[in-house]
Amino acid sequence: MYRFVFIYVPTGFCALRKNIQKNIFLNQIVFRHLSKYTIIEMNIVFKALNDATRRKILEMLQKQDLTAGEIAEQFQMSFPSISHHLDLLKQAQLVTTKKEGQFIYYSLNTTVMDEIVKWLLQFKTKKK
Repeated sequence: MYRFVFIYVPTGFCALRKNIQKNIFLNQIVFRHLSKYTIIEMNIVFKALNDATRRKILEMLQKQDLTAGEIAEQFQMSFPSISHHLDLLKQAQLVTTKKEGQFIYYSLNTTVMDEIVKWLLQFKTKKK
């Protein structure tokens, strides 16, 4: 559903009026697309944060960069399960990877965390 904003332009400027309406329409499409993308991206982040194991992994990565093996040592679960958790965190862009030799180091992506906090702060009520 798109809303159109009509601006009164004298009849001698019909071409200008059509151009203005077209630009407004295109801006709305671009804005809606970006908004949907942001919502989808946020859903992935919140899904990743919904699990206690993934939150614990993020806490560990806050202290230092770790390999998947070092992370797996801290949990009583299989390596494929840890790998799945790391993959979900990576999809949500909460962690980044860096390959050094045969090891892949995982680190916390604080940029995404900053964006989440910024988004959440918009709901804080203002003191009067």
